[in-house]
Amino acid sequence: MQNRLSKENSLYLLQHASNPVDWYAWGDEAFEAAKSQNKPLLVSIGYSACHWCHVMAHECFENDYIAKLMNKHFICVKVDREERPDVDQVYMEAVQMIQQQGGWPLNVFCLPDGRPFFGGTYFPPEDRGQGLIPWPQVLMRISEHFKRSKSELVDNADAIQKNIMAATQAASTGGAQGDWQNEHLVSAAHGICGNHDDQYGGFGSAPKFPPSMTLNFLRAIRHTAAIEEGEPALAKRIDEVTHATLRSMAHGGIFDQFGGGFARYSVDSHWLIPHFEKMLYDNALLIDAYTRGWLDNKDPLYEAIVEETIGWLEREMSAPSGGFYAALDADSEGEEGRYYVWTPEEVDSVLGLSEAREVRAAYNITNEGNFENGTTNPALVEPDFAIRTKLAEARAKLLAHREAKRVPPGKDTKINTAWNCMLIRSMADAGYYFDRPEWLERARKAADLIWESLTEEVGGSLRIKAVYYEGVGAQIEGYLHDYALAAEAFLAVASKVAWIDPAASSIYQERAKACIDTALQYFSDQHTAGFYFTAEDADTPVARRKEWFDNATPSGNAVMLHALAGLYALTGEGRYIDAIQSTLPAYTDYALKVAAGIAHALEAATVHATGIAVIKVKQGVAMGGLREALSASPWRRSFIQVVESQSANYQLCVGTQCLQPTDDLAEIAKAL
Repeated sequence: MQNRLSKENSLYLLQHASNPVDWYAWGDEAFEAAKSQNKPLLVSIGYSACHWCHVMAHECFENDYIAKLMNKHFICVKVDREERPDVDQVYMEAVQMIQQQGGWPLNVFCLPDGRPFFGGTYFPPEDRGQGLIPWPQVLMRISEHFKRSKSELVDNADAIQKNIMAATQAASTGGAQGDWQNEHLVSAAHGICGNHDDQYGGFGSAPKFPPSMTLNFLRAIRHTAAIEEGEPALAKRIDEVTHATLRSMAHGGIFDQFGGGFARYSVDSHWLIPHFEKMLYDNALLIDAYTRGWLDNKDPLYEAIVEETIGWLEREMSAPSGGFYAALDADSEGEEGRYYVWTPEEVDSVLGLSEAREVRAAYNITNEGNFENGTTNPALVEPDFAIRTKLAEARAKLLAHREAKRVPPGKDTKINTAWNCMLIRSMADAGYYFDRPEWLERARKAADLIWESLTEEVGGSLRIKAVYYEGVGAQIEGYLHDYALAAEAFLAVASKVAWIDPAASSIYQERAKACIDTALQYFSDQHTAGFYFTAEDADTPVARRKEWFDNATPSGNAVMLHALAGLYALTGEGRYIDAIQSTLPAYTDYALKVAAGIAHALEAATVHATGIAVIKVKQGVAMGGLREALSASPWRRSFIQVVESQSANYQLCVGTQCLQPTDDLAEIAKAL
């Protein structure tokens, strides 16, 4: 028998539609049931590609006895965190307050009004001697306490709600003691580099997540005068840190060596064994990081990583509508990683002994294995890129075998607005710099889907939806990051589309402007710094929060800084610079103490301080030379605009200063 979730669109919710648990989707029906039946809410949050979400679902939510306990004592609510990041954020913060850690699955116990009083992550079905309380025991303890000592739980909920609200308000000033100073960016770079793992790359210890936003901040500040001229030792250190990490990830098992694309994170310190789920947002961010790395040193490995990652996206994640799907599961046939691992015998059977011997040596596929049951997750141990190139045909054969003979992981086919916009941004840049116009055109196609299918005009304002299901349409009101990332996506297309369509840039610029103007209208805080995650006319669970720290994706406030800086460079409108200047002081204390947590904001501040380049090109001038010049230099945020009336072929404007028009492209490149 199916429960209420069978009517939902979310793959994650549909994965629980046959549970014996009487699940509700998030909404008024669940709250009304909890109040009328005087039961606590149990809010269980996860996502479709989450391995441990599947484990707990199988062990607990598919268990008839446990389901009866849940149904009897609680109103049970399932939430897809990718559909409702507002719900996930507030309950994650609550659990982190309670347990000092968080993760998914996220299971939170709440009063009937939705305020949390207790929670945790994964709970086993019985005592396994791991120090984790069995789920049935948790259920009975909470139920009894709710019946006998409800006032204590109300006190807990009051305290948690106050702490969440206080944290948001404290974060809105960042503990700053004064105005924002650009010198903080240099201090932040020093602090981040000091935490680098010089042996294996990355920052900190296992588990390791791809630090794309941190690398982008470091590369952005690396080529500023403050570092280039004032801190040559730091410049050298940034080069060491960023390229060591990029190379380590490219060689590691976190990268799908035969199929392209990156997994979510590495469970070890040397990037060998990943948590095998593949998420759109990680790959969008990593395309950006490798493109910028390549612009620095033209390492062919970086170019190959970008090409193979985009190849995977086109092959497995591309939707007919023009967007990109959200995720691939970590599991297939009930086992994590099964789709991706190999034995020497399998490689031999596909390639033959001679070719297989080279592949096994290059990718360290051994009889002992490095994963479960003697299998190997391939990692590139061969340092010679020429050998990697030589083995391209062998890799293609192994990929074809994998696709033909193995059961693929589950695919979440929702189109997430924010994640698609991140990919549009990175794919547009990659297409331009790598001379791949088809990539820029593909990014443009996805951007057009966002505009045509996920936005609408309501009451004179542009409103964005957060997700799109093919055959169903756009769903769920957008959040701050949807508006800001959509603006960034449109600006990315606007910045380079003149290369393939000289007349199109202004169209995408106007779309970006509409997104940010709506964000300023509906998400601003009229009293203090920053922007709220939810719109002023949205129902917000527990407390209306501001998002300052980057997680797997950049924070909404950080992306707003990027978009505002881009629009200010293009339009010179004072309200955009005013919004930047009122927001930056919120990051002062964070830049000095937890810089890696706000790397995307630090990059925005760096780019804005350095000056965004606007290159005006006379109508009719061929674009190839300018593209080659920009591709020969380190990355710098730039916009290319075609103008009708101009005395010379090119004019460069940076910030409020415009240089004299010139026909000499070398002069423009030198000025940049």
